[in-house]
Amino acid sequence: MSDTTNSERDDATIVDAETQRQAVRERYGTIATDESSCCGDSLSCCNDTELEGRTEQLGYTADDIDSIADGANLGLGCGNPNAIASLEAGETVLDLGSGGGFDCFLAAEEVGEEGLVIGVDMTPEMIERARSNVDKNDVTNAEFRLGEIEHLPVADESVDVIISNCVINLSPDKPQVFREAYRALRPGGRLAISDVVMTAPLPAVARNDIESLTGCIAGAATIESLQTMLADAGFEEVQIELKEESDEFIREWDDSRDLSDYVVSAAIEGRKPLQ
Repeated sequence: MSDTTNSERDDATIVDAETQRQAVRERYGTIATDESSCCGDSLSCCNDTELEGRTEQLGYTADDIDSIADGANLGLGCGNPNAIASLEAGETVLDLGSGGGFDCFLAAEEVGEEGLVIGVDMTPEMIERARSNVDKNDVTNAEFRLGEIEHLPVADESVDVIISNCVINLSPDKPQVFREAYRALRPGGRLAISDVVMTAPLPAVARNDIESLTGCIAGAATIESLQTMLADAGFEEVQIELKEESDEFIREWDDSRDLSDYVVSAAIEGRKPLQ
């Protein structure tokens, strides 16, 4: 997370969408090409024990972590979308912002050989890393596609479940992300994502700071905004459950302020009507 103590001012410049996308691509491209696993959203790397501890804080079990070969788990995210997705054998799953493939490989185990998991990421380095992890994990039912989550490289009504882990907050056009998710889902399909939501207004300098935007903080939406965006996209049975225990790891995201005063991790669910 960003240390903004030297740049805190009231006249912070609003970051335009293209600048934000490029900054996100550069940040996560750097993480993807690092040879060691990284913790949190920072670029400081940690040892295996620290990485496992932080991953368990997000809601994964030791069995989850042990079942995936090294290199897929980068210590990113703010929850465990697979834990709320209730995946079934034979389903097609789409992961928005798939990173190194950790959640995809866990989902692949759940849906089995008759199912399919598609990971989409806009960072070429992440796609390359995820594809290199396919053989390491002996997975035959997962694939990775380069693309933006606002313009998904999948056909209409072609997936059963959409998951995502602390990625949609990074988009400068969240309503479009949810419209695309709705388009890609089959009738009756469901959305099961982990993301951060804003619980209190951020200081202006943090709200418009590029490192806060790329670090899963400044782009967080309020619960009310998310509910509106999901409903406008067509989703029903929308549920947003705050994970108050997430303050334990969110506090570690910035040395200059306690970010848990402003954001909290949440499980966000919705369903596309049958017709």
